[in-house]
Amino acid sequence: MAKKIIRRFMPDVHIIRNHKNLKFFGKLLHDPNLWHLNRRSVSGAFAVGLFMAFVPMPFQMIPAAALAILFRVNLPISVALVWITNPITMPPVFYFTYTLGTWILDKPVLDIEFEISWDWITYELHRIWKPFLLGSLLTAAVCAAAGYFTMRALWRWHVVREWEQRKNRRTQKKAP
Repeated sequence: MAKKIIRRFMPDVHIIRNHKNLKFFGKLLHDPNLWHLNRRSVSGAFAVGLFMAFVPMPFQMIPAAALAILFRVNLPISVALVWITNPITMPPVFYFTYTLGTWILDKPVLDIEFEISWDWITYELHRIWKPFLLGSLLTAAVCAAAGYFTMRALWRWHVVREWEQRKNRRTQKKAP
């Protein structure tokens, strides 16, 4: 059942292999492990996707795809999970990671007024990069571990439940 639900939302393998932004991976995309839906590949994909979602860098989907290929986990899930941090969710998520980093480093939270300009990025990022990066990496690691173990547990729970239902159906058929 879980595989059926996930497969319904998965894009076609051939579309992804021929995607213009993923062409540079070449033959690496032909590894069947990148497309399997099993407990190992899905939980690993959650770990990769959630980790890369909280890493503050542009084009997070490319490193997520590279890590999925490297660890041989489900590629579409890894890339899709990166979109947890999208233009709408990035400001609150990255503010949280910044405040987490300041709390860990025992530094005060600076009052920052956001402005879209190169000067702002070079000046303000220079002031906040240590707590911001520390908070982001810590959040990424915790979310990746939580996603990995949660998916492993959910997958196992689902399989055990299916076995139990199958066993109950067999015993009901045998009973007169």
